[in-house]
Amino acid sequence: MRKSTQKLIRWLLGAVLIADLALAAVNWQIDAAPRDPQDELRLLRQQHALLAADVARAQQIRVNLPAVELHSGAFFQQQIALSQSGYSALIENLGALAGAAGVRTGNVTFRQGAPDKRGVVEVEIGASVNGDYPNIVRFINGLEHSHTFYVLDSLTLAADTSGGLGLNLRLRTYFRTAA
Repeated sequence: MRKSTQKLIRWLLGAVLIADLALAAVNWQIDAAPRDPQDELRLLRQQHALLAADVARAQQIRVNLPAVELHSGAFFQQQIALSQSGYSALIENLGALAGAAGVRTGNVTFRQGAPDKRGVVEVEIGASVNGDYPNIVRFINGLEHSHTFYVLDSLTLAADTSGGLGLNLRLRTYFRTAA
């Protein structure tokens, strides 16, 4: 290396070292500066208020928990069918909804999952629905207001050979294994 390059590198390293020492001195002064006890007290009061609000929310949840359990138990009993009613009840319900809406259903498939720890079994339903737009809307509205609990996961448009609309639906419903 040339002497001028070495000299430049030494100057740059020296400048970086001086800047580092200056920053260290500023940092030390900030840490050594006296703190205002009123600011610390205000900060502690704010933290206390936040923690007290969290405790109050937790206590409110504890108070409301029995009512939530009662409502969820009622929902479970009223909306989740017994597994003994089985797929025939689902086919009957979907057929009644389709008939009332004036649509045709086809390619209805079911896939059942394993029961969870509460005895709830998830059933995935696939179906195609064909009809006019108002009738399809009526069918989806019927699903939403059905006594059988359905979750509409997805719907995709498909071509219908008769000139109407076609939908491919993915639904979920649930069975309970115990009364």
